Amino acid sequence: MVVKVIELVGSSNYNWTDAVNNAVQEASKTIDDITGVEVSNFTANIQEGNVTEYKANVQIAFYVH
Repeated sequence: MVVKVIELVGSSNYNWTDAVNNAVQEASKTIDDITGVEVSNFTANIQEGNVTEYKANVQIAFYVH
């Protein structure tokens, strides 16, 4: 068994959890057998003192057949 890991950045206008979910959902459109995710960093864009976009760096692991 071989597992491959790729790194993605997910984003959301609502929160960091949604940013992680969005990354996993997009990856699952083209990658089968996703087995896990590791979140390595949280960042955000700010405008006029407010958070406008949440971002999460995620590593997604999946089986290679």
